[in-house]
Amino acid sequence: MSIIFFDTETTGNGEKDRLCQLAIKERYVDEPLVNALYKPPVPISIESMAIHHITEKMVERKPSFEDAPEYASVKDLFENKEMIAVAHNAAFDLAMLGREGIQSKQVICTYKVAYALDPEDTLPNYRLQYLRYLLGLEIEAEAHDAWGDVLVLEALFERLLVKMKERHGTEEAALGAMLAVSARPLLFTTIRFGKYAGKRLEEVATSDRNYLEWLLAQKKQNPAAEADWIYTLEHYLKKGI
Repeated sequence: MSIIFFDTETTGNGEKDRLCQLAIKERYVDEPLVNALYKPPVPISIESMAIHHITEKMVERKPSFEDAPEYASVKDLFENKEMIAVAHNAAFDLAMLGREGIQSKQVICTYKVAYALDPEDTLPNYRLQYLRYLLGLEIEAEAHDAWGDVLVLEALFERLLVKMKERHGTEEAALGAMLAVSARPLLFTTIRFGKYAGKRLEEVATSDRNYLEWLLAQKKQNPAAEADWIYTLEHYLKKGI
């Protein structure tokens, strides 16, 4: 079983947004398998430029991802049943690949695994860069660059794998558990954004059901990337009936 780590930078986080950078790294291999910019079929939002600093000028002479010479090999790589693809908040990156006609067969989401290893929900957030500094991952990598994020991702994966091996004994069993966790929707217990940041969802469902209904409608605008939140909000709204 082979393992790759991947990350995308995109034009935005909406249902119609597309990737403009893709980085892929094989486990134990220093050089990137892919680290390239692509010209997306939709404009890059200013909000996204402010995060990843990829501008329209930087991609204007680049091929689209589907026209890039590596597209066919990347598609074969992700759709290989013997390959495990690892990403942080994988649903978002998988949605972007899906819009390019690529469907990964086996996926580990380090966001979900980190959440599963914190059953009391004690961490203030589970973002990649937060976990990087929380866990003291000594990686020379630029944040919000696909290749830099992949380097951090690999280090985080190895740290989480150690914890899973402590629970499950062998690396094979630990990887199986990580795949199982990643395949299930997350049930969040706490809101970490907006006016109820820090509040338990069960409490908000009782005090302000309308807010959760509004939030659910917002999340449903991008169902592929927001599946965990949709599952969570529907759970608490149904529970509160």
